[in-house]
Amino acid sequence: MKLFKTPIVFRWFFPRRTWGFSSIDEVYLTFDDGPDPEITPFILDFLADRNLKACFFCVGENVEKYPQIFERIKREGHLVGSHTMKHEKGTACEWSDYKSSVAKCQQLVGGKLFRPPYGRIRAWQSFLLAKKYQIIMWTWLSYDYDRCVSIDEILYQAKKIKPGDILLLHDNRKVKERVTELLPQLIDQLEDRGLKFGQIPV
Repeated sequence: MKLFKTPIVFRWFFPRRTWGFSSIDEVYLTFDDGPDPEITPFILDFLADRNLKACFFCVGENVEKYPQIFERIKREGHLVGSHTMKHEKGTACEWSDYKSSVAKCQQLVGGKLFRPPYGRIRAWQSFLLAKKYQIIMWTWLSYDYDRCVSIDEILYQAKKIKPGDILLLHDNRKVKERVTELLPQLIDQLEDRGLKFGQIPV
């Protein structure tokens, strides 16, 4: 069973993580795992054409590989956040290694926004990280990376998106062909519903 919408109980169990915002008509577009030369430029071109802003949670080693794309993200007014150096799971790493990975990536990208890869960190890790970072989760997961989920199904599930939701898509090579098809249709659908796209409060 695919959970496109994050269960509301997660907000109660993990209060140190941000699961959404109060808004009358805005949602918040985010992309994980880039920058990537094969997909991030398309996303940036599309966002610029539609005058939209997003937040990119970047993997540190990709920032080091593709600094020009990363600088373009910032130059065009998008927010950036840490997504660890190598996309590590907090539940599968020694704490000292994970903390170091988060910090090193944050030094590269700047700011205080952080999203744990896969959403996998322990409650006590959240407690410690929240002292320094704003941990941004999501309230709607696109499954753009999962080819078992059709574009039509994703767009159908997008009907459940509500104001205040944080939307999670990706800019990695797994989604290259799918995001070019999905993103324009998703934005059109949400704008047709009267929803706007805001920037994560920092």
